[in-house]
Amino acid sequence: MSIPFYKYQGTGNDFVMIDNRQGIFPHNETLVAKLCDRKFGIGADGLILIENHDNLDFEMIYFNADGSQSLCGNGSRCAVSFANFLGIIETQTHFLTIDGEYEANLRDNLVYLHMRDQKHPTKYDSHYFLNNGSPHHIIFVSDVEVENVFSQGAKIRYSEPYKPDGTNVNFVEIKEGNTIFVRTYERGVEDETLSCGTGITASALAAADKGLKSPIAVEAKGGELEVRFDKKNNNSFENIWLIGPAQQVFTGRFDI
Repeated sequence: MSIPFYKYQGTGNDFVMIDNRQGIFPHNETLVAKLCDRKFGIGADGLILIENHDNLDFEMIYFNADGSQSLCGNGSRCAVSFANFLGIIETQTHFLTIDGEYEANLRDNLVYLHMRDQKHPTKYDSHYFLNNGSPHHIIFVSDVEVENVFSQGAKIRYSEPYKPDGTNVNFVEIKEGNTIFVRTYERGVEDETLSCGTGITASALAAADKGLKSPIAVEAKGGELEVRFDKKNNNSFENIWLIGPAQQVFTGRFDI
């Protein structure tokens, strides 16, 4: 069977997108990993299926590059852009993810993803931690460019406190102009990615503990995003939005 696919990227976080409303693609971890392989497949940080839902606009089924599943912020934004391309939605949507129902809208060539309300990130002596649909270990550093994200991230990702499932690891530099620069080691990809939406959101909320105000501009290796939020008196966060571009790169077909 020949299956059409579309390639999308959200600030360098790239995904194989498949319109699966007819159930043509099996939920198969091995096949997902094969397609996401950058040497022997299409190559991507993850694979996303758009499927029908009885009550919402669509369901997004997200797979990491290794076939595991989690919430993906940039993947969700790309899924919204893809659903718009398919004619499923126009400028607003409610859709289902592995983390439940999410809301998003499109305007000015950007995708605005409404994230869940969050308690204050847990603060430790050396880092913060927040699970916002995906777990994130957050470290503030003076110069993020010199950090060995792959080796240090892998060490923390597989460390004892996070076994058996592991964690994503974010290295964050606070810059001038209410701006942060975030680099992320992503579990499931097992490498640094050019951008991580849930990691950028978690890092921005941790940066709010250090005095930054909404909206926070975020630099990633793959581009620029923005995180908006309302910080409450009890240090919880509401009305959180992850904002950035999501673009179609190319299309193709593969056989299974």
